[in-house]
Amino acid sequence: MIIDFPAGTIPHSIFAGAPLAPDHLLRAFHPVGEGRGAGFVGDALLGPLGRAIPRFEARADIAMKGRWQEGSWTGTSGHLLGRFVAPLWGIPATQRIVFIRFGCFQLWRAGEVTETLLLLDLPSLMMQAGVWPLAPAMGPDSMAPAPLGLAGVWPDDIGESAASLALVEGMINGLKKFDGDGLAKMGMTDFWTDEFWWYGPAPIGSFRGHRDYERGHQLPFLTAFPDRVGGNHRARFGDGMFVASTGWPSIAATHKGSGFMGSPPPTTRSRCE
Repeated sequence: MIIDFPAGTIPHSIFAGAPLAPDHLLRAFHPVGEGRGAGFVGDALLGPLGRAIPRFEARADIAMKGRWQEGSWTGTSGHLLGRFVAPLWGIPATQRIVFIRFGCFQLWRAGEVTETLLLLDLPSLMMQAGVWPLAPAMGPDSMAPAPLGLAGVWPDDIGESAASLALVEGMINGLKKFDGDGLAKMGMTDFWTDEFWWYGPAPIGSFRGHRDYERGHQLPFLTAFPDRVGGNHRARFGDGMFVASTGWPSIAATHKGSGFMGSPPPTTRSRCE
């Protein structure tokens, strides 16, 4: 696998001080939005975070690398943690430690990051601050642990990477078979172990095993968004036994069905992307 990272490094996430190209594009969660250049990253993202959670730590529990279409990518997930001492994007400070889950994808060219896709679980921070306005989580909101048995960065195994990617792509194709008449036609039990763990964003929560996952997330989501269409992926790659996949956005859907996370469908047509 040919990756054009600087020699001897495997960078992980924008929080690690990765070198940004002059026209670097950041695509991030609301209210940060999209913008170009290191100045935008500092003003819109790292500055507010640094003032609200001084000297925050960014712990990457999973760090991956791979190729997708036009270039080399890294994909990481983990947590930002520190003491929340000043308001952040309208969320009141708690003066206590907080844990904020993140997911970060970065496109690399010639040793520089040209594009970053970043999500922070701000609903979790709202819950930790006691200001989440909707219904309680459908499952426990836990700090997602690193994969069992993971120890550092694993060696490249192109064959295993390809097999892992094929398995996940088969699962994604199964998801597309949902026709509004039950979940069994998607064949999801063919792709998951009996006791897998699923760690969702805080308002959804965490589940173990397929029946628990269907009850707590999949069925409520498909009931609320029956016309959801995915596949607008920005990057997807395998790295050994792991697979990373992201889109911007990855799903387009209309909120039609019963309330999701305590939010009823709107009276006028709207889309959630």
